[in-house]
Amino acid sequence: MTSPAPEPQMTQEFAKTSSLYQEFLAEREEILKHKWLESERLGYDIGFERALLDWIRKHRENWRAARRVSAQSQGESNKPAA
Repeated sequence: MTSPAPEPQMTQEFAKTSSLYQEFLAEREEILKHKWLESERLGYDIGFERALLDWIRKHRENWRAARRVSAQSQGESNKPAA
């Protein structure tokens, strides 16, 4: 088995600095947590697709709203005092 070719430096930098990509990673992490919790509760692995759809239906809107509030409050705390 061969190892994949290394990513170009530009792609790696984009992934580190892209707010869209960071948002994707954070959302994916929440979905994986939801998958784990629901799988534990039900006693079997519910799979990523079911967890994704369930999380979107039950949690996505509130999660995004909380992220917006958090980002706004962080932006305000980073402003210099007048």
